[in-house]
Amino acid sequence: MPETLTPIISSRKVRGRVYVDRNRCKGCGFCIEFCPPKVLSFSASFNEHGYHSPELVRPEGCTGCDLCGLYCPDFAIFAVREPRPVPSAERGASET
Repeated sequence: MPETLTPIISSRKVRGRVYVDRNRCKGCGFCIEFCPPKVLSFSASFNEHGYHSPELVRPEGCTGCDLCGLYCPDFAIFAVREPRPVPSAERGASET
């Protein structure tokens, strides 16, 4: 991955993860507008071109659907679905 891609993660259990290339973003807001669970917002900081890039404000609500990435005209954001961890009780039962 390019060095400018920064994962936006949380310590909470999440279903999706969003990656933003802050320096590709021109601040159009399409990703924020079309996010179904409304988990994105404009950052208070500026990128190197003077635009506000998106940030994940409710990581627990991200589904990893990647609509943010599909609507981004500059390919500056994308989301991925994270596999849910298998509880140890289920893992032990499947191994026998």
